[in-house]
Parts: sequence; C-alpha cells; structure tokens
Amino acid sequence: MEVLMFLLLELISYIVCQAQRAKCKLQSPHRPLHMYHQPGEFLIGGIVFHSGFISSAATFTEEPPPALPEELVVVPKLYQHIVALAFAVKEINEDPHILPNITLGFHLYDSYKNARSTYLATLLLLSRVEKFVPNYICDVENNLAGVIGGLDSEISFYVATVLDIYKIPQLIYGSAPVMNDKSPGLPFYQMAATEALQYEGILSLLLHFRWTWIGIIATDNDNGERFVQTISPMFTKSGVCFAFLERIPSFSFISEIPGMLTQGATINEKIFSSNAKVVIASGESYSMASLRLLSYFSDHDDMTKNVESKVWIITAQVEFASFVFQRYWDAGVFNGAISFEIHFRNPPGFHQYVVHRNPSSTDGDGFIRDFWQQAFECALPDITSDKVEGNICTGEEKLESLPGSLFEMSMTGHSYSIHSAVYAMAHALHAMSTSRFRHRRMPYKGRGKNMNQQIWQLNHFLRSISFNNTAGDVVFINQNGEAASSLDIVNWIIFANQSLHRARVGRIDPHAPSGQPLLLDEDAITWHSWFNQIQPLSFCTERCLPGSSKKVKEGQPPCCYDCIPCPEGKIANQEDMNDCDKCPDKDYPSKNQDACLPKDISFLSYEEPLGISLACCSLFLSLITALVLGTFMKHHDTPIVIANNRNLTYTLLISLLLCFLCALLFIGRPEKVKCLLRQTAFGIIFSTAVSCVLAKTFTVVLAFMATKPESRMRKWVGKGLGHSILLSCSIVQAGICTVWLATSPPYPDVDMHSVMEEIILECNEGSVTMFYCVLIYMSCLAIVSFAVAFLARKLPDSFNEAKFITFSMLVFCSVWLSFIPSYLSTKGKYMVAVEVFSILASGIGLLVCIFYPKCYIIILRPELNNREQLIRKKN
Repeated sequence: MEVLMFLLLELISYIVCQAQRAKCKLQSPHRPLHMYHQPGEFLIGGIVFHSGFISSAATFTEEPPPALPEELVVVPKLYQHIVALAFAVKEINEDPHILPNITLGFHLYDSYKNARSTYLATLLLLSRVEKFVPNYICDVENNLAGVIGGLDSEISFYVATVLDIYKIPQLIYGSAPVMNDKSPGLPFYQMAATEALQYEGILSLLLHFRWTWIGIIATDNDNGERFVQTISPMFTKSGVCFAFLERIPSFSFISEIPGMLTQGATINEKIFSSNAKVVIASGESYSMASLRLLSYFSDHDDMTKNVESKVWIITAQVEFASFVFQRYWDAGVFNGAISFEIHFRNPPGFHQYVVHRNPSSTDGDGFIRDFWQQAFECALPDITSDKVEGNICTGEEKLESLPGSLFEMSMTGHSYSIHSAVYAMAHALHAMSTSRFRHRRMPYKGRGKNMNQQIWQLNHFLRSISFNNTAGDVVFINQNGEAASSLDIVNWIIFANQSLHRARVGRIDPHAPSGQPLLLDEDAITWHSWFNQIQPLSFCTERCLPGSSKKVKEGQPPCCYDCIPCPEGKIANQEDMNDCDKCPDKDYPSKNQDACLPKDISFLSYEEPLGISLACCSLFLSLITALVLGTFMKHHDTPIVIANNRNLTYTLLISLLLCFLCALLFIGRPEKVKCLLRQTAFGIIFSTAVSCVLAKTFTVVLAFMATKPESRMRKWVGKGLGHSILLSCSIVQAGICTVWLATSPPYPDVDMHSVMEEIILECNEGSVTMFYCVLIYMSCLAIVSFAVAFLARKLPDSFNEAKFITFSMLVFCSVWLSFIPSYLSTKGKYMVAVEVFSILASGIGLLVCIFYPKCYIIILRPELNNREQLIRKKN
C-alpha cells in the first residue's frame, strides 16, 4: 500500500511539472559557444578564460545578436587550463582511495572576459544542463559541489557574488578579488600565492640587485590601479623610485583598436627611451600578448634594436602567451626576463595525457575545436557544411610542435593551481562523505534534496584540508581560505625559434626563517644579450661614493640626486648615504672622509724628539746654573760677588735652577700631582726670580742715590730692603697660587676636539682667570724691574748691574709677550712645548744677561775682580 501511495505521488508530481512547462514559455539567452561537460555523481563547475570576442559596440536598442565564430580571438596557451582540470578529474576517478565508487564530473564554461558571459555561465552551472532555469527545481538537477575559477580577480568576483547565495565554495586559481563593504564574506579559496607575498618578493629582488630606478606597466583597469596603489608607498619607503608609470590599454570593440595602437606606440617609446633598465609588468594572463603588440605597432620599427634593452620583471598572473596572429613575432625583447610564477611540478602522466589529446579523442570538449583551428591555422571539417575553406586540419597535428607562446606541454603555474583545486575539492568531498558527524549516509545515487541541504558543509572541510598531491607537494588550505604556496623565480630564456625555456633561479618562501623570503641563485640568471652577461644596473643617478652624501634635486624623485662631499669632521662610510655622520669622539675622519680612524693619544712625551730636546735643554741649563752658583759660592769673598748682594744673587741663581727643573713638570703624561704643581710652581719660582731682579735693581738705584751729600736714602740702603722686596713680592704670588689651588685647582683632562686626529692628554688649568692672574702679576714685576733698570742704566759705576738687568728684562718681557699669542694659537702638546720654551728662554735671558759678565770677570779676568776696579769712577 505504501509503495502504491509513493508511486502515485511521483506520478502527480510529474504531471504538475509537465503542466508548468506547458504554461511557462522560457526565453533562454544565447548559449555560450564553448562548454565542456563530463557527467558524474558529483560535478565540479569551472569558469575559464579561453577566448574573447571582438565585435561592434552594443546599441541597447535591440537584443544583441549571438557572437559569431569569426569574431572569436583565442589565446591558445590558456587551453592548458582546461586540459589540467580534465586530467585531474581523470586521475581522481581512477584512484580507488579518493571517492571510491563515486564518479566525479565537471562542467566548464568560458567567461569570455566579460561580466555578462560570466554571470550567464555561473547561472548555467546552477541550472539543468539542457535548460537555463535558475532556482527552478522540478526534476533531476546537477549535484554541483563547487566551482573552480576564474583566472582574473574581476571574473572571480562576478562568480562569487552568485555562488554566495547558495554557499557553494569557489576555488580561485588566479588572483583573489578584493572584498568591499558590499561583499564582506564571499566563500572562496585562493589556490595561488597571495599578492602580498609577490609584492614583498619583487621588492626583495629589487633591493638585492640595487635596482632603485624602475618603470611600471600595469593594466588600465581596477586591478592595475590596485597594483600601483599598493606598491607605490611600499617601494618608495624602501628607496625605489619610478621613472615612468604606464597603463596598458585594453579594447573590447573594433572601433577602439586604432586608438589603442596609437596609445601603445607612445607607451612603447617611453619605455625604451627611458634610462631605467628595469621594467615591472603587471597584468592579466593575456597581458604578455598586449605587451608584444606595443612594440610591434610602434612608430619606430627598430626601436628595440637601436636602444638599450630592459630587464623585464613579470608578475605571476601574466603568462608567456600570445594571440595566434603573433606566432611569428620575435619575442627576443623579453629574453632574460625574470618572472614570478606559481610554484608547480609536472604531475606524472600529464605529458602523455596532453600528447594524445586531439579533436577526435575528446568527447564533450567544446573548446578544442576553435583552439585546434587557430593554433594550427587550419579548419576542421564541419559535418553541417560540405565546403571547408583554407587548410584542412587532419586532427593528428602535434601539440609539441607549437611555439611556447601558444602552448606548452608541461604544466604552468595556473594549470597546477587548477590541478590542486580539483584534488582539494575531491579530498573535501571524501572527508565530508566519511565524516562521523553526519546523521546518516549521503545518498550518492539518489541525488535528492539531501545533497542540496548538505553541500554547504563542504566549506568547513575545505578550510582545514591538507594532502599530498600526485606531484609530491603538500597542499594545505588554512582557515583564511588561502593555500600556503610559494612563488618560483623563473628566468625566461627565449631562443631564436621562439621556443621558451624556464630556468628556476630562486623562490619566494613565506616560511623562510629570519623574515628573508627571497632565495636566489643570481649566477644562474641569463641576462639579455645586450647586457653581455653582466648584471644590469638601474638607477637615476650614479651612486654617491663613500665620503659624500645625497642631495635630492628639487622637483625630482628622491632617487635623482647630486653627490656632495661630506663637511669637515663628518664621514660617509657607505654608498648613497642620505647624510654624513660624525665620528665618535675617540675617532676622526679619514682623508677621504669615508671611514673613522682611531685618534692617537698625544702629550709631550720623553719618548719623542721634541720632548727629549726640551728635557735635555732643561737639564743642561740647570747644570750651567748650578756651575754658576758654585762659582759664585767659591768666590763669595771677592769684591764683585760682595758688591752684587750675595744673598739676592744666590736666591736668584737657585730660583733660575728651579725654573729650569720646573720645565720637566710639563713633560710626560699628565698626572694629578704634576697638574697641581707645574703652573703654581712655575709662577712662584719665576716670581721669586723676578723679585730678586727687582730687589737688586732697587738696591743699585738706592745705593747710587745714597752716595749724594745729605741724601735721605742712606737709611734705606742695606740688606733689609732687598730682602723685604723679595719676600713681599713672592708672598703675593704665593697667595694667588694658594687661592687658585683652593678654589679651582688644575686637574688631568682629555681634549678630544681641539685637534681632529689626536686625543690630547692635558692638564686643565681649572680656572683660566687664575692662570692669567699669575702671568699678569709676574709680567708686572718684570715691567717694573725693566723700568727701574732702564732709568738706572747710565749710573757711573764700573760694575753697574742696571745695564744688564735692563737687557735681561727686555729679553724676559719679549719672550712672555710673544708667549701669549703663540700659546693661544697652538693646540695639544705644542701648546705645552711653547710654555716650556718660554720658561727656558726667559730663564736663559736672566742667566746670561746678568751673570755672564760677572762669570767672565771671575773666571777669565780675575785681575779686574778687586776693590780698586769696583770703586773706580768713570771720567
């Protein structure tokens, strides 16, 4: 009874459906020219880009006519994407470990690179094969598990907006579309590497070769604008500048071709006339064909032969492809190009699968006919027409005979992504079908409502899928729907017969340690023959050598600059430095200002000729002074010694001896005790010596004045006057030095700035004011002594000291007057040497001028050393 009731309900349902069909007259749109259907219990939809139409613009006044085959332009290289999908499905159906006892099928449509065809194809995937009836459920429907496509981000976005309604997963094998506020959560999965990884890889490549002056070519659409807007701040921040930025024009209608060719010629001239040696080309899969159009239709036929060639950097989305009419065009301008390609390996059996593919061996393939005819420039017989124009295709033409720009026998990056996407879908279906979380087993044969109700769950399994594909690579899709894939860096080598060889010279690994994704073997790169196998250089301005810095030219990009020498005291130890740097205090700039050299430690040392010479002079003069002192002491009872005040003479000689020895305090490494003693000792000792001279001068003058009748000066004449003058003058200087030591005493110091190449070890005077007070006071004593002696120089005395004191003070004052400018104009150890020299010179002046005449008489003319000679007056 239950069986009869079930059959009755099915019969009623069938009658209702037929009635609805009779009432509704559906007007379907023009069906696509190309489709590829292979039945199965699970169907994988595919949106591919194989060809496009060049027709007249729509008028919107009437329904547009169906596209004609003669308006079709095929990109033969992209047919491999279709082959890769069919090959992957074939492998899975033959594999007993994936979806056992289940047949996987597919249904492919061409997007024709436009929105209308893409939306139609997507809706066809959701409808019956025979009828275009979206959302109408009446009889057996397709079990669409997911959709693979599209190749371009714009097409993928169109597909995603429709599939999002049904929560059907979409696996994208090209660049992912950009989401906006209106489409926040479209369920798609990106099988290719992310664009962010590619941008980082391009920048790393530019910085590796120091290419800072580049040109940019991008498609004239939203994708091209997004590329430019993304890399511009990123590259500029890293010091890369753009010599030019051009958009590749695109066209959809015949009327747009002349304008595109004119614009293309202008762009081509800008490219090859620029001094930038590196050009980054970003675009769609077919953009290489457009780039070849630019140079072919240039106003200068020999443009690429008379000017410098370029290093082309091709993004992963662009394939080495061409239109069929470009098969004989020379592609040598792109020889040596560096391409970023999706990492791929050739799965076992793929080559054989491709070799045996021809129009007669494929069932349901609606793409191969137009591909075959345009790729081989022939016409296949049409069963609906008796007449065939042109060369007739045999169907046995060899795909391996086609040039690399039209077709390749080995897989490409995009084909490999499709292959991985099919396997990811199969593994997700397998995991969902065997999941223990299902309430009951999925009815594969029934194809009923249970399938529709559960297919959305496939998204959960896709976001954690991981497996090894047949090529030996691990395919893993993370929770963000991104396949963790890397990018290969491929060097294009184009031979004279237009065949292409891809040499892998590196890769961009997102999991590389230390944040260095670029792995490159630059020795394996073959550059364009124009560069003579020498690494090309690309910069706006010659590099600034070490020792100079960059100065950006006004109104120019930062890569265009002048090189200016570093200012004195600064260095630039690298090329292209923005600013020169100061050396640390312990270093100084080299002669070329390209390095910091360690400073020499400088002080007046006993180990250098200057220090040794001054020390020897000091000791020698000390010895002479000691001999003079000994001579006077030996002849202390002679009239000449007695007449010149023995005590003051001995004090003066001892002071001069200490002055000469005091010079030794200025030689050697400055230490605390030396710094405390040397200036104060010098000041007190020299003041004592000058005070002795002053006392002797006053004594001579007063002695002469006392000889006059009734002179009041007689009471002042005597030893007490000289001792008083000596003691009072010396005490004043000692007081000044005591205040100096108590308030701001000298101390050892390091001067790193006065002399560029030296670190000067010196004694800091503590208080410069006190130092000059010592000198000024000593100068005052000397000036007073000179003045008094000068007034008494003509006293009528045979042994008149006034003349000798006058001359000695003249020498003394001359030495110390010249000392001040010399001292202030010298630095380091030479400043100390000037002071030592002044000490020795002034001491010599006193010693020689005052004591030489007396020593001459005592030693060589003793007959003059008697009382008669002493009291003899001149007439």
